[in-house]
Amino acid sequence: MAARTPPLVLAALAVVYLVWGTTYLANRIALETLTPSTIGATRFLLAGGLLYAVLRLFGAPAPNAREWRASLVTGLLMGLCGNGFVVLGQQWVSSGLVALVVGTMPLWAAMLGYALQPRGADVSRSQAVTRREWLGLGLGFLGIATLQLGGALASAGLGVLLILLAPMCWALGGVLGRRLPLPAGPMASATQMITGGLGFLVVLLIVGDPLPVAPSTRSLLALAYLVVFGSLLGFTAYAYLLRRTRLAIANSYAYVNPVVAIVLGAAVAGEQVSALTWFATVIILAAVAVISWHRR
Repeated sequence: MAARTPPLVLAALAVVYLVWGTTYLANRIALETLTPSTIGATRFLLAGGLLYAVLRLFGAPAPNAREWRASLVTGLLMGLCGNGFVVLGQQWVSSGLVALVVGTMPLWAAMLGYALQPRGADVSRSQAVTRREWLGLGLGFLGIATLQLGGALASAGLGVLLILLAPMCWALGGVLGRRLPLPAGPMASATQMITGGLGFLVVLLIVGDPLPVAPSTRSLLALAYLVVFGSLLGFTAYAYLLRRTRLAIANSYAYVNPVVAIVLGAAVAGEQVSALTWFATVIILAAVAVISWHRR
């Protein structure tokens, strides 16, 4: 597969596989002294604003009103709801558990992509989920279920509802992003992050979250990591994949991220990794291989 896949696609997959897997730990550290709304508003407005300024400096055209509206819809779904529910849920749910639940996102994306596809024989055949992809999705879900075997979802309360909604919102935003008239190239990522950040800012003003008086150095460094790597690099790579690959391949990161989160937790936080976890890891990686192995 690698021999036939453009290098930029492989690089973008590496970014969303590895970098986004580390953001769960970064969110946890940032939440030590920062509120979820503050994290989201700062993260997306800084990353989106910086990317927008650089693109305009190098001659990219300014988005029109139609493109801004499309960015608003997808930015709120993916940024405010998809990412925001994850950060909010992490106040009550462990990072590893969040990563596992978010791993169901490709299932939602596959179902929503099929349900919302335009009617027409040619389009339907090109967008419908293939049998191989359904097999990969099923394997991935089996891996997530294996990882969660004996978990603590029942005791997580409100946090579970939030993180269950997060992958649904993100999947819907990703599916719509392939159909709505978003700006061309990386400008789509910039406008989506800006609109998502503005959504966080509105929530911050409505809810009245107190601004941190003395945030810790750890939290600020984690927030900087989320801005540069989690948003500026990661969001741009994901938007590129949505434009250049099948939806199932672009969303296959959700099966690798839990593995990265678990391994990182063991290496950094000293968490114990059981034999059942490693068995689930094999299943998850097999699911990614099945999804990525397609005819073209």
